[in-house]
Amino acid sequence: MQNSYKQAVRIILLTGLQCLFFLGHAQDGTIYPLEAPAEPNAIPLGTGGVEDQPAPETWFRQWGDPMARNISKATLTPFLPEAGKANGAAVIVAPGGGFRWLSMGNEGWEVAEALAQQGIAAFVLKYRLFPTQESLDDFSAWMNRPRPAPPKPDAASTDKAPSPPVQRDLSNPLEDAEAAYAMILENAVEWGVDPQRIGMIGFSAGAGLTLHATLHSKSMKLAFIGPIYGGMGAVEVPENAPPMFNVIASDDFLFRSQLGIIDAWFKAGRPVEFHLYQNGGHGFGLGNPDRTSNRWFEAFTHWLEVNRFLVPNAAE
Repeated sequence: MQNSYKQAVRIILLTGLQCLFFLGHAQDGTIYPLEAPAEPNAIPLGTGGVEDQPAPETWFRQWGDPMARNISKATLTPFLPEAGKANGAAVIVAPGGGFRWLSMGNEGWEVAEALAQQGIAAFVLKYRLFPTQESLDDFSAWMNRPRPAPPKPDAASTDKAPSPPVQRDLSNPLEDAEAAYAMILENAVEWGVDPQRIGMIGFSAGAGLTLHATLHSKSMKLAFIGPIYGGMGAVEVPENAPPMFNVIASDDFLFRSQLGIIDAWFKAGRPVEFHLYQNGGHGFGLGNPDRTSNRWFEAFTHWLEVNRFLVPNAAE
């Protein structure tokens, strides 16, 4: 009896220490090495590799979240609703990370799981990235390098279109997104997906990829898009652009009082819903404690429902 009591106490103490360890890591912006997690359901997209990429794919943990970098082989991981719960809608989920790494936890798997619980088939896109330093120490030093503060917009600059951002070669991520879309179409019956109700959401750089696919892909016919804390500059909106749900916080460094993309979508006569939250910062995923941005996911699923994207055969 005494031994059992001691063993129980030991387990409680160990569990408490583990919780403190992970809680500390969750609050810590330090970059820690992480063994690559098993991804048993990840399906290779077969889109090739990355030119001038000698470093292998590696993982790290920051702010308690698993992140991958030097990705040269794209994959798609399905998160399917439970039997009898699927409504036929599907969402490609594109994590962010400046096209240098991917925040696979809070901007990928967690979001996909939440969508699946709502009856939506979700697919996490692990797309190819630009190369980073092979050494984690060198990568950490690069991540922590001093950066100039973004310029503050003045009253005059908010009334005119901002200077266009430096254009990156996003041909690899776009090819990966197109391959993901094609794979979902090919397996639509097996995965319970209505081909007319496939949308895409992305976070930060993933929001940029979502918008890039919307504007430039010749094969993706997205039913709806959701750029979450992405760039807010004006764009040229296609005639048949999909309805857009857009989210950003006012204390996000990407906001800078810009509403160009919202204004462009509205003036093009395309459906758009925009949520500017008081706070949330950048990279909040499904939400952070005590932030007004925490309810964006409920607003998103409500928007999908009201627009009948969650209703079977809504497109007929």
